[in-house]
Amino acid sequence: MSKWRIGLNDGGMNVIKEIEKAIAAIELGDVDKGLGDLKQLLKRADHQSKYDIAQVFHELGHVEQAKEIIDELMMMYPDEGSLNALAAELLIDMDQEDEAIELLQDIKEDDEAFLQAQLLLADLYQMQSLDEVAEQKLLLAFKKAPDEMIISYGLGEFYLERGDYVKSIPYLKKAVHSGEEIKDVHLELRLAEAYSASGQFEDALIYYQRGLKNHLEPHALFGYGFTAYQVEDMVLAIEQFEALKALDPDFSTVYPYLAKAYEAEGRIDDALETLKAGMSVDEFNESLYIHAAKLSFKKNTAIDGEAFLRQAIAMNPSNVEAVHTLAAFLKHEEMFEELLDLMKHMKEYGEEDVLYTWYEATALKEQDLYDEAYTLYKEIAGQLIEDVDFLEEYGYFLLEYGQRERAKQIFSELLKLQPERGDIQELIVDLSN
Repeated sequence: MSKWRIGLNDGGMNVIKEIEKAIAAIELGDVDKGLGDLKQLLKRADHQSKYDIAQVFHELGHVEQAKEIIDELMMMYPDEGSLNALAAELLIDMDQEDEAIELLQDIKEDDEAFLQAQLLLADLYQMQSLDEVAEQKLLLAFKKAPDEMIISYGLGEFYLERGDYVKSIPYLKKAVHSGEEIKDVHLELRLAEAYSASGQFEDALIYYQRGLKNHLEPHALFGYGFTAYQVEDMVLAIEQFEALKALDPDFSTVYPYLAKAYEAEGRIDDALETLKAGMSVDEFNESLYIHAAKLSFKKNTAIDGEAFLRQAIAMNPSNVEAVHTLAAFLKHEEMFEELLDLMKHMKEYGEEDVLYTWYEATALKEQDLYDEAYTLYKEIAGQLIEDVDFLEEYGYFLLEYGQRERAKQIFSELLKLQPERGDIQELIVDLSN
């Protein structure tokens, strides 16, 4: 409640008790009775009690009724800053930000509501993407009252939201160590987030641990787990990610990181189960399928790996990682017909990539379609002139294709990149004879 007090008498004290009874009725679910009682109280309330009733209406979301009361009081007390501040909050709720700014700017620096006005103005300017002006308002308030926790928090939160994590830390730290609290704000968790985002992981872990003791919040649990993951404490990371999964199974971001943490611990089966669980929550997350494919290959269950990759490609043929991984697998397994089909499939979708052309050339060569392969090799040779694997493959293909002189040129390019290759030196000598 505001410090503003006008003409409070015994009758006023009785009204306050009746206001409290009306609020209690609303909290017990008898909303109509509570609101009715408040409206009746307005008829005999003193000015301070009317202000208090306006605050209650505001908290209940009855903005228009609150505004009527405050407008009446402002006619009688035009220089009372706390009225301007509450009126501005009501105008903000009514999407009348410009009018709210005008009221807040009228609050004088020696008014008790001045600091509140600066905080509200900062929020409004930030909403309008006027970050520099918002910052000036917050810094002015901090200069005037450096020990006010709410102002330290406001500055810290402003910098945190803007991504200036290092700047946010001293202000959030000051707010945390003030010992005061803000309703529905978990200061230690905000400070932990700032530390983590700025790469100060050890400090972040301390504040995540403290903050989560008092408030189990999904985003904070993820932040704690992610920070532990960053410092390679996989046991702690798994513990936090599993706690988050139990608390909120639909928190889809947790699954890939939990799987990576399990993988780092060598728990491949647990990692795969985690990814499958993630797919049931976020079925169109291609990265889950690609990771599952790679783990399947690691487990020597190649059929599963291929299936996961084909699912990812079916969802998004533009996923280069999925296509490259499947193509590399098919090439390694000498499944050249399937590799050629995959590359043709990519062309049908309009997907162009120099490596796709290379895969296609390789598949054509292995199926003895030399003329078609030669056309493709020649097409991409200029783009891959510094790729030693391509040069070696192309050089040997040219030998098979009967182009010894061109093969010699390609092997010479390869030797420039890998001068230690004695086998290539010997080959060039043989081709020169």
